[in-house]
Amino acid sequence: MSMTDPIADMLTRIRNGIQSHHDRVELPASKLKVEIARILKSEGFIRNFALVDKDKLQATLRIDLKYSADGEPVIHGIERISRPGRRVYRNKQDIPRVLGGLGLAIVSTSKGVLAGHEAAKSGIGGEVLCQVW
Repeated sequence: MSMTDPIADMLTRIRNGIQSHHDRVELPASKLKVEIARILKSEGFIRNFALVDKDKLQATLRIDLKYSADGEPVIHGIERISRPGRRVYRNKQDIPRVLGGLGLAIVSTSKGVLAGHEAAKSGIGGEVLCQVW
């Protein structure tokens, strides 16, 4: 399988990890994936994340998945919006509100990777990478 969309791969690993009730998932790291993980953590969708094996050629991103007290995953759905074959860009007023604000759009903007509501508040649009709810 060729890795044409590393972000889709990251989201799939998170989705599979949650379905299998794993505590964590590991994947090849990139700056963009670290930024996505940072937002997922700051918005409360994952427990934590860390870069491991930084000395190796390809560092590994370790994501600690989050579950509620009764074992329900915090992430109910996570999907890729903009894909290499079909990029999705939105103006600040068109950034999607996911599940009426309960979910989160992650947007790549000129000011870096932001949560959708932060991008809208800053008055900037960008590429809608994915949404989580």
